[in-house]
Amino acid sequence: MDQERFKNEVYYAPSTGLMADWSGMDISDEFLASKADMISSALKAMDELEAGAIANPDENRMVGHYWLRDPETAPTQELRDEITGCLAKVKNFVAHVHSGEVKTERGGTFKNAIVAGIGGSSLGPVFVSKALEMPDDKMKLYFMDNTDPDGMDKVFREVLPELDETLVIVISKSGGTIETRNCMEEARSFYERNGLSFPKHAVCVTGEDSKLDNIARSEGWIDRFPMWDWVGGRTSVMSAVGLLPLALQGIDIDSFLAGAAGCDKLGRVKDVRGNPAAMMSLCWYKCSGGVGGTTNVVLPYKDSLDLLAKYLQQLTMESLGKELDLDGRTVNQGLAVMGNKGTSDQHSYVQQLVAGPSNIFVTFVQVLHDRNGESIEVGEGSTSGDYLNAFMLGTKKALEAHGKRTMILTVPCVDAYNVGQLIALFERSVGIYAQFIHINAYHQPAVEFGKKAAGGLIDLKNRARELLASSGRAMTAQDIAGELGADVDDIFRLMLHLAANDKAIAMEKSESVLDSVFKKA
Repeated sequence: MDQERFKNEVYYAPSTGLMADWSGMDISDEFLASKADMISSALKAMDELEAGAIANPDENRMVGHYWLRDPETAPTQELRDEITGCLAKVKNFVAHVHSGEVKTERGGTFKNAIVAGIGGSSLGPVFVSKALEMPDDKMKLYFMDNTDPDGMDKVFREVLPELDETLVIVISKSGGTIETRNCMEEARSFYERNGLSFPKHAVCVTGEDSKLDNIARSEGWIDRFPMWDWVGGRTSVMSAVGLLPLALQGIDIDSFLAGAAGCDKLGRVKDVRGNPAAMMSLCWYKCSGGVGGTTNVVLPYKDSLDLLAKYLQQLTMESLGKELDLDGRTVNQGLAVMGNKGTSDQHSYVQQLVAGPSNIFVTFVQVLHDRNGESIEVGEGSTSGDYLNAFMLGTKKALEAHGKRTMILTVPCVDAYNVGQLIALFERSVGIYAQFIHINAYHQPAVEFGKKAAGGLIDLKNRARELLASSGRAMTAQDIAGELGADVDDIFRLMLHLAANDKAIAMEKSESVLDSVFKKA
């Protein structure tokens, strides 16, 4: 590649330190010219979104996560005051916890916090927490992000020696998320079994007057923090959802917000080659052709960014995976995300990335700073960090030699500022790409399908259990399904789980497991 072309395809922002290399994406001037109207329309729509337009028409909501890091961009004084007021409340509360003014039930100082939330109420905070954790953090965070009893018990075992010194942060915008409710009730029971009052250890982040808000108010929890309907869960890490636990950990949330705000400014530039978010979303479009079926493989070459791909899975796939477009046409859109970290992937799925199907492209994330302190020479006149960098570049070359497209995002180091700007870059790229493909990136109707089905299955499980208890008979899954008018496969799976966990239900296994009988123990 000649020097002039390379210079044209490497982006650098002196104001934030962000660098992006699009040279592996084959974004020609001709391609840009052919998409000029699409790009202009998308950037205009993003301007309107930030100005307060209804950008989520299905729920008739504004989309305001960009305002969280720069309240002055919010369209009304009321919104600006809400954002700055919440940030001030977070900082004040955290300062009082760290100083010991907010005391534990037994008069001590909080040392830990359990964060109970799921999806957007967890993935952002846990990614940032793990990326920036240090040995001298002010508090240690533990995350309960599933309704798995074993997972909750693992957290409880770890905090038990300091249970009175452990805060619980319950996060649910709607206040009715079942998984989070389950975590809360498990925590409540655990505190009470150990002679402690759960409300004296609990705070919440939720919508005003939600079910959770009312519980916290009536029970006298330590404090309550707001969550607004114009902030989606997957873009909520810069609201109290993320800022509260991260500040308690000791992370510089002002720098975190500043990094995002700085990157947002870059994303408002109208010249597409000077706008990293527009260029990245254009690269996605180049690879996907504007239709579903393509995978973005995210490979951060830094251990501290290990959870980046997991966080981006929800941000990208929940936003872009849509059956219908804004005109109601069936489009089955989506952009899959997978990834791990370099160089681990050189020993796992890079083989397929290089030699396998062509429906992938790779986003490398490079961190220039290797470590605090000097590095030793490990061989061939090189440090471990030199090898990490060489493996990344070598993998890029191998991919491109086999016809795969690549890009490199480069940040100076992993700190609060740069993690903030990485999140902001991907958030805005998702928003712009959604405009390219004409879908609503800010709702998630399919997520509710499984939840509604689960509710029906819980009711079916209870009916099946009651049938066994009242009839006194031993019954196969087919017998139970026949009496309840249910699917036999649902009944079999429900009863199999009940027999393994409910002491009131027994299972007598047959040679053919499907002919096994269930009965009252």
